[in-house]
Amino acid sequence: MTKQFNYYFLLILLVFLCCKESLYSQIQSPEKTAFQTSGEWKPYTDVRADVAIVYGANDRKMTLKQRVQSWRDRGYTTHFMTGIAWGEYKDYFTGAYDGKNHLGEGQVDAKGDTIWHGKMVPYIVPTEPFINYMKEKHIKRVIDAGIDAIYLEEPEFWSRAGYSAAFKAEWQKYYKFPWRPQHESPENTYLANKLKYQLYYNALNEVFTYAKAYGKTKGMNVRCYVPTHSLVNYSAWRIVSPEASLASLPCIDGYIAQVWTGTSREPTYYNGIKKERVFENAFLEYGSMESMTAPTGRKMYFLTDPIEDWPRDWGDYKKNYQATFTAQLLYPMIADYEVMPWPDRIYQGLYKKPNSEVKETIPRTYSTQMQVMVNSLNQMPLSKNRLNGSSGISVMMANSLMFQSFPAHKGYEDPQLSDFYGQVLPLLKRGVPVKILHIENVAYPETWKDTKLLVMSYSNMKPLNPEAHNYIAKWVKEGGVLVYCGRDDDPFQTVQEWWNKGDNHFKAPSEHLFVQMGLEPFAKEGEYKVGKGTVFVMRHDPKEFVLQPDMDGGFVKAVGQLYEQKAKAGKLVFKNYFLLERGPFDLVSVMDESTSKEPFTVKGCLIDLFDPKLPVLAEKTVLPGEQAYLYNMGRIPNPKIPQVIAGAARVYNEKVDKRSYSFVAKSPLNTTNAIRVLLPNAPVKTTITDSSGQVLSGTESVWDARSKTCFLSFENSPEGVHVELQW
Repeated sequence: MTKQFNYYFLLILLVFLCCKESLYSQIQSPEKTAFQTSGEWKPYTDVRADVAIVYGANDRKMTLKQRVQSWRDRGYTTHFMTGIAWGEYKDYFTGAYDGKNHLGEGQVDAKGDTIWHGKMVPYIVPTEPFINYMKEKHIKRVIDAGIDAIYLEEPEFWSRAGYSAAFKAEWQKYYKFPWRPQHESPENTYLANKLKYQLYYNALNEVFTYAKAYGKTKGMNVRCYVPTHSLVNYSAWRIVSPEASLASLPCIDGYIAQVWTGTSREPTYYNGIKKERVFENAFLEYGSMESMTAPTGRKMYFLTDPIEDWPRDWGDYKKNYQATFTAQLLYPMIADYEVMPWPDRIYQGLYKKPNSEVKETIPRTYSTQMQVMVNSLNQMPLSKNRLNGSSGISVMMANSLMFQSFPAHKGYEDPQLSDFYGQVLPLLKRGVPVKILHIENVAYPETWKDTKLLVMSYSNMKPLNPEAHNYIAKWVKEGGVLVYCGRDDDPFQTVQEWWNKGDNHFKAPSEHLFVQMGLEPFAKEGEYKVGKGTVFVMRHDPKEFVLQPDMDGGFVKAVGQLYEQKAKAGKLVFKNYFLLERGPFDLVSVMDESTSKEPFTVKGCLIDLFDPKLPVLAEKTVLPGEQAYLYNMGRIPNPKIPQVIAGAARVYNEKVDKRSYSFVAKSPLNTTNAIRVLLPNAPVKTTITDSSGQVLSGTESVWDARSKTCFLSFENSPEGVHVELQW
C-alpha cells in the first residue's frame, strides 16, 4: 500500500513539474494564442487557439451575438475586431445611420479620386461624426454583447491622400491657417502627414476612452488593442499611422504586430541589388514592433499568415511562411501570437499548385505542417536567452519616417526606404542582431537598457520635439556611443518645425542635438568625445551604403571599431546565420548575401517541425536563404514523463497511468494529424477512436527507439480523437 502510494505521489509530482512551465505561462497569459474570423464556428476552421477574435459588428446570416456564441460554445474566449479607417460602414457612408451622406469624408488623392477599400467603403478621414458613429453603432453594441477586448485595426491614412473637403477642414482646425496642397512642397507634405498621424491618434484615443468608460458602467474591464502594420512597412508603403505614440496612451492595452509575407516581401536594396529579402525584412518589422512596446509594458501579439492577400502558389506561401514564422520566434520576450488571420480563406480558398495554373485547396502536407507550427506556439515559452551574435547595437526610428513619405519631391529621394535599410542591412546581413530603438520611447530608462552603440540619421525622419535630444545627449555623456549618419541637406530639414521656430534658429534638427552634446551645430565628419561617451559623425546619407555595390565597408568598419574600442562591448563578430535556443526549440536562419555561403548544421536528437512527417534527425543542415524549426529532445523539461512533443492538433484531457498515456486531439476537419509522443517504452497497444468511440481506420503508428517517441498519424476532427498508448 505504501509503495503504491509513493509511486502515484511521485508520478503526480513529476507530471506537475513537467507542466509547471506551461501552466505558469497560461496563468501569466491565458490568452496566449488567437486568430481572427468574420464567420461563425465551422468544423473546417476550428483552429483551437485560445481566442477567437470575431470580426465586424454587423449582422450577416447570423447576428453578432450568434457568431460570438458559436465560438464560445466550442470553448473559445471571444474578442472583437473591426477597422478604424474602413469597414462595414455603408450605413454611415450612404446616410442610413443619420440621414446624411458621408461618402465625401473618404480619403481623396490629388486627382480628386476617392481611395477605396471596397465597394462603397472608402478609407475614411476620421471626422467627429465618424468617431461618434463608431462609438454608438459598433463599440457599444460589442460591449453589450459581453465582449471585453476590442481591436481597432489598421489606422491608415494614405500619403497620397489629403485633398478632400473633410481633410481641408481638419487642416484649418489643427493648423489655424488654410490648407496647402502637399504635392507643392516638402513642407506641405510633412505638415499633411503629421496631421494624418494626429487624426488617427485622436480617433483611437477617443473611441477607446469611450469603450473603457462604457464598459465600466456595465461592470466590465474593457481592454483595447491596435492591430497594425509595422512602422517599417507603413513607411515603405507610404501610409501614415500613429504607431509608437499610442503605446503611452492609458486607453491602449497592446497591439497585434501585423507582419506577414505580404509586408515582408517588399523589395529592398542591398549591395546595389533590389529584391525581396523576406526573412531579414520580417526580422526588422517584428523588431520595430517589439521595441515599440517593450519599455511601456503593453501586450504584444505577433501575427503570421500561412498565405497572403495576393494570389500566389502554395510553394511560395510555404517558403515565406517559414521565413516570417522563424523571424517572429527570434524575439524570445514575446510569447503571445495571432496564429493566423482569416482561417476560411486558408483552409477553403483555392490557390495554384507550384509551377501550375491548376488551383486547389491547401495541400494536406502543408496544412499538417502549418498546424504543427501553430500548435507549438501554445507551448512557446518566454526566454531570457539571447539571439546569438554581437548584441548591443541599436538603430533609431521615429514615427516621422512616415511624414517624408511621398512619391517625389525635387531634391529628395529615398528609394525603397533605403535611408533606413542602409543603417541595418549592412550589419544584419553579417549576422549582427540589430535592435530598433524608437525615439518616442527615449524617456523610458528601459529603452536604453541593452544599447551600447546607437546608429541614427535624420535623413529620412525628424524629431517631433526637442526633449528627445536631452535623453540622447544624457545617454552619450554617460558612456554611450552614437554614430550619426547624414548630410542633413534634404528639403525636409527646413520644414516649419520646432528647431527653426521661436528661439531656435537651427538649419537642421541634428544641429540642436549636437549643441546639447557640446559640439558645433554642424559637426564635421569625425570622432568626438562627449563626457564619458563618443560621437562619430559620418556625412553620408545611409542610403549610399546600399544603393550601390560594395559601398557599406566604411560604415561597417567604423561601427566595428567603435563597438570594440569605445563601447568596449567585445569583438564585433560577423557570421551568416542566427541561432536561438528557446526552451526545447532550436531556431535557425542562414542568410544569403552574407559573410559566406556555408550552411549551418545543428546536431543532437532533433524533430524537424517544418516537415509534416516530424522526422527524428541526428543533425539538420540549413542552407543559405533557408530556416529551420527544431524540437531538441535534449532539452525536454522532464523526459521521463509521457507527453506529446509536437503535433498537428491541440491536445486535451491528458492522463498518465503506470503503463498507459492517453489524450484527446482536436483540429479542423479535412486535415491530417501528425503527432510525436514521448513514451518510456515502445507501445504494445495503440488505440485511436473518434468521439463516438469508433476505432479509426487508416492510422499510422511508428516507434523510434533513439528518441523514445511514437509517431502517429490519423484524420483530425474538431470533435476530438481519443488516443491511448499502452506499454
